[in-house]
Amino acid sequence: MLRIHFSDADLGRTRLAAAHDPLWETAASLHRLQSRKGSWAYAGWTRMARQRLRENGLERVVRDVLLRLYPRAEYFPDFLTPAAALEGLDAGAEAILATPPRRVLREVAILDRTVGAPSWVRRLGEPAPRAELVGMLRAYHEAVVAPYREETQTKLEAERAARLRGLLHGGTDGLLTGLGPMMRWRPPVLEVTYPTQAPDRDLYLNGRGLTLVPSYFNWAEPVAFADPDLPPVLWYSMLHEPSHVPGDDPDKPLTALLGRARAVALRAASTGATTGEIARAAGVSASSASRHATALRDAGLITSVRQGPIVLHTLTPVGAAMLRAATRRAAPGRRPA
Repeated sequence: MLRIHFSDADLGRTRLAAAHDPLWETAASLHRLQSRKGSWAYAGWTRMARQRLRENGLERVVRDVLLRLYPRAEYFPDFLTPAAALEGLDAGAEAILATPPRRVLREVAILDRTVGAPSWVRRLGEPAPRAELVGMLRAYHEAVVAPYREETQTKLEAERAARLRGLLHGGTDGLLTGLGPMMRWRPPVLEVTYPTQAPDRDLYLNGRGLTLVPSYFNWAEPVAFADPDLPPVLWYSMLHEPSHVPGDDPDKPLTALLGRARAVALRAASTGATTGEIARAAGVSASSASRHATALRDAGLITSVRQGPIVLHTLTPVGAAMLRAATRRAAPGRRPA
């Protein structure tokens, strides 16, 4: 378990990232290629990624370099996912290049002690090999992470809308309380589930605050920097609803209760959906989709937030509970991997 200790100053400096972290999503996507956990949620991406890696001649780079640096284990080097990447891929790449050689060598030595590392990783302390690595990361990101940018951002906006709703109603306490089953807020400590093989540890924010970063490719346990002296960042998984097996009708209980169009609208809102997206999913006009969204909102099942010219609909806790219950009832005995 990771215990994050807050002071009053930390509560005032805690924030939710406004955009996805491209270098963290790169790292987490590499972990998805190494594990079958949550594979149901990433099946489409995995097929696309393997095809794109072949087409772009990146299979050897991934196998021989990237997977060795980003093992799905209790540790991989912190310098590979700098906090500066929250400002974009270019800023993150510059931060990797600017990492002091002594720190790079210290962290790759920890990697070697933890899971083993090839001898060439020590060369990353030199500018040229590190610049070559950054080029590989850019190529990988462009091939398999960037194509999912729109879906990633849509889910992030839905997550932000849900978390900010908690912030509006309950302040920082409301924000931290609603972070999901892998985290428990026991003021003034946020308890975070960590992999069972990782030792328990405490992180004292000491007035620095905490940046919460919802992640599309992260699965299960939230992740923080191993080095407590780095800027406090916590990456955590956004909710992925299990997809149904072909031939099943997971929405049958919802359809009986709400009608087909509203059942479709409720499921669409589970990942964040605009009125237009609900209309396309349900096969109805935009005006009809708006009426269905209004009915679901009036029933307390969804919440709607205007963002410029569009309205984004996301589930309330009641709506999420209803959807999960209907999914389990339609597929008894089946659990996400």
